[in-house]
Amino acid sequence: MRTPLLIAGLIALGGCSLLPPHDPSQAWIDLHTSPDNRLRAAEVDYRPLDDERFFQVPPGHHTLQARLEFTVPSSDIGPGGEQHTRNCQVLVEYADFAAGKRYRLVAGNVGFRTWAKLYDAHSRELARGREGRCGEF
Repeated sequence: MRTPLLIAGLIALGGCSLLPPHDPSQAWIDLHTSPDNRLRAAEVDYRPLDDERFFQVPPGHHTLQARLEFTVPSSDIGPGGEQHTRNCQVLVEYADFAAGKRYRLVAGNVGFRTWAKLYDAHSRELARGREGRCGEF
């Protein structure tokens, strides 16, 4: 019984080490959403990113673009409707990213609409995002 738990724990720790080290001269933005959704980093200041798991930006003003993939249940569509998968952009603009600080970009949906909020390390809301286009990316 202990061996499977030990192996699972080592695999979980190994997954964390796959992220690059945090550059202290930049701000780090973690992504959070519900377990049923998928949130991916896409662009910073309208330039595509190589890694969709997080944002790391120099201090100052930046526009973050993420993609939220979620399923709208049939109960939100109407009688006889089938669930529908959506893939939407969320855009968050913030002017005061600070070097060495960690932030959290949290995104989700209500029915067909997306929302996003940026928080600092003390869970203070810093900015609200806006929905971009939805569709295939």
